[in-house]
Amino acid sequence: MKEYFLRMFGYDLYANNQILATMRRAKTPQNTLVLMAHLLGAQMRWLKRCKNQSEAGLEMFPQVETIPFETLIAQNHREWSDFLNELADTDMDRAIVYRNTSGAEFSSTITEIATQVINHGTHHRAQIGQLLKQIGVDALPPLDFIFYIRQ
Repeated sequence: MKEYFLRMFGYDLYANNQILATMRRAKTPQNTLVLMAHLLGAQMRWLKRCKNQSEAGLEMFPQVETIPFETLIAQNHREWSDFLNELADTDMDRAIVYRNTSGAEFSSTITEIATQVINHGTHHRAQIGQLLKQIGVDALPPLDFIFYIRQ
């Protein structure tokens, strides 16, 4: 299971870089930057929860004007990969107890959290793609997983 998620985080890195490159070429509307910032912030929030570290200072919708997106994409990938590489396969079923942003307590396994992170990224990249289409971007990059594994 761990190897599966390492591959999925590789895909996430690929897809984030692809959509960001398209955003950089286009006159990117503010709402696409907000979605990318949220995607990256949420990835880090979930990782902090998995590591039982403080989430203090992590915003759900960070201010985008100062975000080094390329650096954060690479950092999130590296930190998630390092975290997963330190785990045994059996750790993937370990429950993580955390509080959501409203303060409610929940428990989810590392597998469930990693699945959430990957799916959350796919969701917001699709939203970004739709917004880019609305401003006239003709060709979006191929973001399907199959394109990633064919490389």
